[in-house]
Amino acid sequence: MFAGLPSLSHEQQQKAVERIQELMSNGMSSGEAITKVAAELRATHTGERIVARFEDEEEE
Repeated sequence: MFAGLPSLSHEQQQKAVERIQELMSNGMSSGEAITKVAAELRATHTGERIVARFEDEEEE
């Protein structure tokens, strides 16, 4: 699967981490916090995007 992901500066990454930590300190699970911040970033990001390829590894 290919996905267009926001290309974030170090400062933007740091702010995202702080936002995740804030949500978690208010009782949200880490998964929920990451999902929420990722959705916020996708909705508001206006800069460049990177293309990433994700492959599901099948266990045999």
